[in-house]
Amino acid sequence: MQIELRSPEMSEPKITDYEAPAGGWGSAGSLVEILTREKLAVSGPGILAKQNKPDGFMCVSCAWAKPAEPRMFEYCENGAKATAWEQTRHRVGPDFFAEHSVAELLGWSDYALEEKGRLTEPLKYDAQTDRYVPISWRDAIAEIGAELKTFDPKSVVFYASGRASLETSYMYALFVRMYGSNNLPDSSNMCHEPTSVALPQSIGVPVGTTSLDDFEATDLIMFFGQNVGSNSPRMLHQLQDARKRGAPIITFNPLRERGLERFTNPQNPVEMATGASTEISTQYHQVKAGGDLAALTGICKALLAADKQAATAGLPSILDLDFIETHTHGFRDFVTFCDKQDWAALEKRSGLKREALEAAAAVYARSSAVMAIYGMGLTQHRKGVQSIQMLVNLLLLRGNIGKPGAGICPVRGHSNVQGQRTVGISEKPELVPLDVIARQYGFEPPRRKGLNTVEACEGVLSGEVEAFIGLGGNFVRAIPDTKRMEEAWGGLKLTVQISTKLNRSHLIRGEKAYILPCLGRIEIDQQATGPQAVSMEDSTSCFHGSRGVVRPVSDQVRSEPWIVAALAKATLAPNPKINWDAWVEDYATVREAIAETYPDKFKDYNEKLFQPGGIRKPLPARERKWETKTGKANFIAPDGLEPDPDVATDRHDVLDLMTLRSNDQFNTTIYGYNDRFRGVKNTREILFMNANDIERLGLKDADNVDVATFCDDGFIREVKGLRVVSYNIPEGNCAGYYPELNVLIPLWHHEEQAKTPAAKSIPVRVTPSAR
Repeated sequence: MQIELRSPEMSEPKITDYEAPAGGWGSAGSLVEILTREKLAVSGPGILAKQNKPDGFMCVSCAWAKPAEPRMFEYCENGAKATAWEQTRHRVGPDFFAEHSVAELLGWSDYALEEKGRLTEPLKYDAQTDRYVPISWRDAIAEIGAELKTFDPKSVVFYASGRASLETSYMYALFVRMYGSNNLPDSSNMCHEPTSVALPQSIGVPVGTTSLDDFEATDLIMFFGQNVGSNSPRMLHQLQDARKRGAPIITFNPLRERGLERFTNPQNPVEMATGASTEISTQYHQVKAGGDLAALTGICKALLAADKQAATAGLPSILDLDFIETHTHGFRDFVTFCDKQDWAALEKRSGLKREALEAAAAVYARSSAVMAIYGMGLTQHRKGVQSIQMLVNLLLLRGNIGKPGAGICPVRGHSNVQGQRTVGISEKPELVPLDVIARQYGFEPPRRKGLNTVEACEGVLSGEVEAFIGLGGNFVRAIPDTKRMEEAWGGLKLTVQISTKLNRSHLIRGEKAYILPCLGRIEIDQQATGPQAVSMEDSTSCFHGSRGVVRPVSDQVRSEPWIVAALAKATLAPNPKINWDAWVEDYATVREAIAETYPDKFKDYNEKLFQPGGIRKPLPARERKWETKTGKANFIAPDGLEPDPDVATDRHDVLDLMTLRSNDQFNTTIYGYNDRFRGVKNTREILFMNANDIERLGLKDADNVDVATFCDDGFIREVKGLRVVSYNIPEGNCAGYYPELNVLIPLWHHEEQAKTPAAKSIPVRVTPSAR
């Protein structure tokens, strides 16, 4: 096994064919490389042995569920990378900022900034020297609190990254509401907000209905727009087990992702020794970007037609008529919608043949317990909400909600992004028990809707937003319309970043700027009553405890609860019903407060915190109790088949761009410049294109091209010098990496109801580059 340790930015780009399965020796080699690079070759394996274990810490990357009986190595390649990245031996201290100005650092790549290591002490921006300089915690907190007192609360945005614990999130949301604001955008606004809008309308809950147990009982899994091999590899174990007992897996995705094709389990000595792999998808349909809505409609149409044929022949109904009659509303109108759809239009928009959709429908028709899994390939479109609701419609036709082995499973990205919403991180006041909070803490919470991510960006552009507090994350890099937003960001009067590592959001700063270094989840959080535990919610709505296992990187870093409490005390008037200091001394008291606010969800919270498999959150839809306006699960027909009306799909010179993650990154964090599964090495300046589109546009494989957004709103959005890579992608589509290509997403190009940036369907022109 060959390990390369030189900087990826010093290497020559290479494009090759990667034929190996997901997992296997490729995964093992990648893990060894990053542990060695981050100087964790000796200590790393011991740390990883505690990852996702009952006496250890929850993974800091994806939110996939933690089983009650964990494997010996209960982590995946990307989870191990996240741990190594956070526990690196590299440090960013005051000597670093003495050597490098902010202007210089702005020219560094995302990888180079984070690779320098962990932040070790609080910092304040000094305009005279254009450098961050050390500041004491006492002074930093006092100055930030004094600044916050000068603003209208409606003009301050409090962002929350998906990594913050339930305890921190609860404290943060309470602090912000006591301050007088509901401006609490979070990671969900950029990815799964359409889920939070679509599912309550359809089935009365804002989250998925499946659990790990359902993987053992399902007899069909359907995948839509989710790259499990890079984004949530631990799920591959459940998929492999399902396939080995004969359950088919039908996949709809524009690209053929290796994790949905073949998998070699790195924890299986026989498979590693022999190179054996498991075929994951039994049908793989390369739907056009945004074509899922049409594909799902086609499957429903085929299913309804087959049911009519069965009735004519005197055979049992294919549909679950008892379920539909007892538990659903809107079925007749939905049938009318499907009957009106033309197969030629369905084929054109989905990019799939009628026979392919009928083949999927046939397998679905003979399966009694079906799970539907989806990711941002469904959510990040102008009509992402309607696409999700069409997927629910398909499940409702055969009663596949609320029974073992069945249900809908949105795969959340960040490790606690779902849990944050559960404990109050939301700009929507109707989602938070404000009356309960008012009684509990003796103040009147604001009732006005706050700003989501897109609205916060609009406020920065208009000048209505004056200050930004970031609880983790890399907000400026994650948002759309990057160039416009970076230019406007300097107009803010105050920016505060609570972070573990340096990133671009620290450099794109306001007039006054602070960096507050925090503990990572993997580190021991020692407070007055001893080492503390925190908790998270996974994608399957289970709460889990987490304990740090390594020493903090510096005696100057502070826990996120400590920082939130300190800011609250410096900003707010004293409240006799809240003892911020007591909460910091013992996080169990925070969990008691959470249970008081949400008694139905957090019963016996402290007692069950480390219960194997987690504490399962009650979900009425799992019990076929529908908390919707109709009191039933709702069939909701879309208003058409076109998911992104602004994409000029019929224009000869316009392609439909989707942004992607490589398997060497997590969200905006870049671990390296390789994308092993797609054969890309030492570069991220890539545009994947269909060979026919390359020829049609007068280009050649390996040409350099410029990519510009096709729209007429007075702004030029362009990325120059991308390398064309001929790839197996539907005609009319192209793909490249985010966050680099976020510059191409207009701020207004978002989901109609949820306002999530429509990053999976951006109309672009591709032209030869002068570079």
